Order: sequence, then structure tokens, then C-alpha cells
Amino acid sequence: MVQERATRVERRLSAILAADVAGYSRLMHNDEEATHAKLTALLTDAVAPAITEHGGHIVKNTGDGFLAEFPSAVEAVRAAIQFQTRIKEVTIDDPEAKRIAFRVGINIGDVIVEPNDIFGDGVNIAARLEGIAKPGGICISSAAFDQVRGKVGVEFADLGEQNLKNIALPVRAYALQFSDTPPTVSFLNVTGGFPFGLWSRRARVGLATAFLLLMIGASVSYWYIRWGEPQLLNHRLSIVVLPFTNLSNEPEQDYFAEGITDDLSADLSRIQDSFVIAPNTARAYKNVDPKRIGRELGVRYVLDGSLRRTETMVRIDARLIDARTGAEAWSERIDGDWSKSMQLQDIITGRLARRLDLELINQESREAEVARPNSPDAVDLTMRGWAVLNQPYSREQLAQSRAIFERALQIDPGLPKALVGLADTLAMEVNYRWSDAPADQLQRAENAVGKVLSKFPSDAMAHFVKGEIQRARGRNVEAAVGEYKGAIAINPSLAPAHGALGAAKIRVGRSAEAFEPLQMAIQLSPRDPLLSTWYFYICHAHSHLAQYDEAIDWCRRSIAVQPLWIAYADLAAASALTGREREAHAAVAELRRLRPDYTVALWLQDGSGWSDNVVFLAEFQRIAEGLSKAGLPE
Repeated sequence: MVQERATRVERRLSAILAADVAGYSRLMHNDEEATHAKLTALLTDAVAPAITEHGGHIVKNTGDGFLAEFPSAVEAVRAAIQFQTRIKEVTIDDPEAKRIAFRVGINIGDVIVEPNDIFGDGVNIAARLEGIAKPGGICISSAAFDQVRGKVGVEFADLGEQNLKNIALPVRAYALQFSDTPPTVSFLNVTGGFPFGLWSRRARVGLATAFLLLMIGASVSYWYIRWGEPQLLNHRLSIVVLPFTNLSNEPEQDYFAEGITDDLSADLSRIQDSFVIAPNTARAYKNVDPKRIGRELGVRYVLDGSLRRTETMVRIDARLIDARTGAEAWSERIDGDWSKSMQLQDIITGRLARRLDLELINQESREAEVARPNSPDAVDLTMRGWAVLNQPYSREQLAQSRAIFERALQIDPGLPKALVGLADTLAMEVNYRWSDAPADQLQRAENAVGKVLSKFPSDAMAHFVKGEIQRARGRNVEAAVGEYKGAIAINPSLAPAHGALGAAKIRVGRSAEAFEPLQMAIQLSPRDPLLSTWYFYICHAHSHLAQYDEAIDWCRRSIAVQPLWIAYADLAAASALTGREREAHAAVAELRRLRPDYTVALWLQDGSGWSDNVVFLAEFQRIAEGLSKAGLPE
């Protein structure tokens, strides 16, 4: 008799955060409806955004609290500090008898994973630590403390060994020391995600920007003085963000306009080779002629804008001005839902930063072609390479951008932006099956991006491209997920990293988790060159989940933006599997027009190369059956 093999229990190492409301029963007894409404608002406006921003997710709600999971203890502590500080800010005027305060416990442990829950001693210890935390406080285990010490810019008090209920061995615990003054900030912590303790988000971003600019300024001498005016030598992407004008006639909205200005300065400073004037200096130049600003600050571009709010909506108008001519080079209008003001500021600044990144590169590429058409330098060529790479993907487009980056690196072999660009093109050619030597290309790509990360470990774009290399390799897509999350942690506005994270979720067999990052990419950059790709991956996720009507809708959207061959494959399969024979045959005809020799066997070969995850492969096989039914040759 053959013995049945035991079902494998899924486990993983996680940072666990447990939280509940201190005195919840008393608060509910005193005023049930008001307490429930206040708690819901705090969870929505303070807790959930902080957890999401730091890469975590809420596993479950527990009535008066919740359990959250993070891939990193550092991010768990940062999230807890952020939402505890925010809750203290918004409840400070509440009567003490009605004030809601969370207690938080954090631990690192190996947990048992189920679809909607996690279990194990690691979870239990976090829950017990939450029980000994003070209202509004954070208590962490020694396992977590060892990981966060010196990385989060705050101090912890050693509580010694604690005997926790139903935990066999004592656990050493540490309590976060809250204070009324900002904690000491380590200069080396700046690029690790702005760990500035208990400061408000706006203060953290402002100080982070100042430090980033100081680091840039300390690294390379770009300035010299002539006739009393600063002149910028090498920074082509130099910009000042002027305070956005509040047109709402509501003085209380000034803080929102100011926050956009500060956040946008910080986001733009993350663009490689950019130079962004600090917000405190920028405020002194409000309503000043752009040409004068360019002369006095030595910047090439001026960004200004306005904000107008109605009852439910807010409209942002932004424009980029060439400081040398005073002419408008670009403009953008964004409308948002004011009821979601906690997330709105991040979405607006992220979207503007992505559009500006693309526009500045295109602008500089065009100028270089006019000024130095026959003798471009390495930076000129790199700008041209990125301008081509930032177009919708095709075999010819990727080959062209790769050749331009290679020319740039012949002139300057160590130019970081060229190395990252080359690595990206090589990885994309493999990902889209447009490479004749995939192994060699991926090794070249890995060598190029490795050179950048060895010198600039906090380069978000380099981490994103490293994820693209891992995704192209197909055998360790979980590593790609980690790289994308790392890139997003460094630069939350990096829309391509959100989109790639969604694509990777499909390949690790978690298609249901793909929609959120893909929708975030679209929200951050709704007119992005990669839009058709993101639409396709939403289609692809629906295909993997056997949601064929939705897959057809999103594949059609993808094709309407740009006809990718792979979108026709999913469209054909989904149409066939829902009885739409004519549409299925038409999609196969377009697929064969773009890839004349494509077959079901090649589809399955591609799938095995993209991932070895058993869930992914089973779902991929079902799409193959749809392709066969649609008439694609075997």
C-alpha cells in the first residue's frame, strides 16, 4: 500500500505587527457609534496608508485591532511609528476619556501561511508584546530590535526579559522612546527610506530633500561663480519647483499646495543626475520671472503650478518652463477626489514626477540632437537612449536604444545611467523573446547593473532593472518581486516598478495579487509609454484566473494602445474558451501576422522559461488549450 504524501505546509519568515485599541470596551460602552466611526476613520486614513507605504499588508482585522505582515522589521517599525504619530496628531484635541490610542507589538518569526491568516509562535509573541505596550506605544522583541537598531532614527528602552502568557521561554522586549523633539538623524540613513522617526511626513520629506541635495553637492563640484552669478556646468536636469498657487480662496488649503511642492521636489531629486533646488530657497522665488530664476539659481527648468479645490474635487495644473527662454516646454492637468486627500497628495506628486522624468529626458535628447548632432558626448547619447527606451516596446526600438547605450559606454564605460539603460534593454529583449542569445544578454545586463549598485546601492532604477533581469531568468521570480519592492521602497513614484511587480505576481502563481500594483502603475502614469504592457498584464492576470470576459476587455484595451503580439495570444485563448470563435480566429490571424511561426508548443516553451511555479504553469496550460481551440497550430 502506497502511503500518501503529507501535504506541504507553507511557511515564511516575516515581521509581524499586532495592534489593538487600549480600553476599547470602555470606549464602546461610553459612546458606541462615535467610537466605531472614529476607529474606522483612523484605520482608513492613518493606519492603512502607512502599512501600504512600507510594503506591508493587513492579514486580518480583529474588531478593535489588526494583524499585519511585513517583509522587513525595519519597514514594520517605520510603519508603526508613522501611524502612531499620525493618530496622536489627529486625536490630540479629543477628551482623554474618548481618545483612541493603539498599542503595537512587533516580532520577527517563522509563520505558517494560510490564504487569509498566519499562525505560529512568531504571531503569538507579537500579540503578547502588544499587550505590554503602553497606549500609543510600540514594543518590539529582541529579534526585531537586532534588525532595526541604528536604522530607524529612534531610541528604544530595554525592558529586560518578559514572561509572556502561553510563551514557553522569556522574551527580551524593547519599548520605543517617544519624545516631543525630533530624534537624532543619522546622515547615512537618509537614502534608506527617510527614517526620520516621529517627524511629520512633510518634515521628513523636506529634510530628506535637503540631505539628498547636500549629498549630491558634496559628491561633485558642478558650480562656479562668474560675475556674481552662479552658472551650472554639467547638470542638464536642473530644476526648481516653485510653490504651487492656491486658487481656492481657502487659506487652509495652503498646506496642501505646500505639501505638493515639497514632495515633488523630493521625488524629482530621485531622478538620476538631477539637481533640484531645496524648497526653502524655492519659496523665495515665488512670482519671479523664470529667466531671472534661471540666472540666479543656475537652473535650466522652472516648474510652477496651481491648485483649485471644489467641494469634492481638486484640480492641479503644472507647467514646465525653460528658464533660458521663458517658454513653456510642457504642461499637465490632474484631477483628483478630495475625499481621498490622504492618498491624493502622493498620487499627484508621483504622477507629476513620472511625467517630468520622461519629459525632461525627451527635452534634453532633442536639444542635444540640435546642438551636437555629429559629436554627441556620453551624456547626450544616454539621454537619446532613454528617450528611445521610454517608447512602447518593439524589437526595433529596443535594438536601437541598446545600440545608443553601447555607444555612450564606449565614451564613458562607467556612466551609471547608461549602464542601467543598457541592462534594461537587454533584459526586455529577453523578456519579450526578441533575443537570439538570452543567457549572454542577461549576464551582460547583470554585470552592468551590478556596477551601478556596487557604487549606488540606493539607486531605485537599478533595483528595478535587476528585478527585470531576475524575471527574465524565470527560475527565481520571487527574487524579482523583492527587487521591485526594494525599488518602490526607495522611490514610491516609480511606476514601472509597480507594473513589473504586478507582472511578477502572475509568474509566482499569485495572479489575484497582480491587480493592485498594476492599477497603481496606471494611476501614477496614465499616459505612460508602458501603458499597453500594463493593460496586457491585467488581461493576463484575468486569463490565469479564468476570468475570460474581463481578460478580453483588458486585452482589447492593450491592443488599442499598441498591438503587442502576446496580447493577441491571450485574446485568442479567452475568446475561444468563451465560445467567440470568429473573434478567436481573428486574434490568431493577427498573432501569426506579428509572429508568423508561432505555435502552441512555443507558447508552452515560453511559459516554462518565464517561471517554474506549478500554479503558474497549470494556469498557463489552460491558456494553451484555449489557443489550440482558437486554431493556433500545435
